[in-house]
Amino acid sequence: MKRGYIFVFLAASMWGTLGIFAKYLDGFGLTPFTMVFYRVFFAIVLLAAYLRLMGIGLSLERSRLRFYALYGFFSIFLFYTLYFYTVTISSVSFAVLLLYTAPVYSIILGRLVFNEPLMREKIAALAMVMLGVLLVNWGDMQFSTKALIFGLLTGLTYALYGVLAKFAVRDDEPEKALFYTLLFGMLYLLPFTDFSVPSGAVPYLFALAFFPTFLGYILYNHALREIEVSRASIVATIEPVVAITLAFLLFGETLTFEQLIGAALIIGGSTLVHLKEKEKPEETVLEEVLEEIH
Repeated sequence: MKRGYIFVFLAASMWGTLGIFAKYLDGFGLTPFTMVFYRVFFAIVLLAAYLRLMGIGLSLERSRLRFYALYGFFSIFLFYTLYFYTVTISSVSFAVLLLYTAPVYSIILGRLVFNEPLMREKIAALAMVMLGVLLVNWGDMQFSTKALIFGLLTGLTYALYGVLAKFAVRDDEPEKALFYTLLFGMLYLLPFTDFSVPSGAVPYLFALAFFPTFLGYILYNHALREIEVSRASIVATIEPVVAITLAFLLFGETLTFEQLIGAALIIGGSTLVHLKEKEKPEETVLEEVLEEIH
């Protein structure tokens, strides 16, 4: 087995812990804004050290600052915060499954923004994901309308993350693009952050920054140097499986039979989007690095 597959599996498994960290940090009384701020702050410190080690400079054209200000707002301030908020008002399983509605929005945005064709597999994926969302919020395990709305908004902002990534890598290295995206996102978070954090929460915050944010990115970036993007994206759908399994083991979260069917449809729809993809040129591979960052 190629190392790339192992790297993708490890990266996606780390992303699957995001909701777990959010649940634990919620227990310390931290708001989603505070969780995300410290996640981003520690990740920036780690990434800066990595960039220095790899000899990648941080110089940036002034004309790019406006783009990263927009990118950081949607990709960090909105996406990260919405996801953690959805976890705190519902469950890890529910939040991660609604995160995976992103391919629906990506298909629609790809058609509207880039005039990408609507192939049969994309239409099938749309139908599968939409039916899956209905089943996930079915029966006695229904969550609030607010949780459903914020969960769907998480999927939308994740899709926007991917669309904006297509512009981010046209002029900048993906590591540098991630650094400035995190930096601007942190600036938006400053006014909403509570800096009086319990000492017991600090190790969780650092681990949140190190494992799913920094190390997950490094592993996925290295994986794409060895395997095709489409194959990596399919392997990466292990993320919700890891999240749901950990939520069951750690918090006793369970899914009904209907919700399990819905989960399978959502994950299957996400996988189907990538099945027909062919190997992509280098620029598109760099886009994919940013698209998959959580």
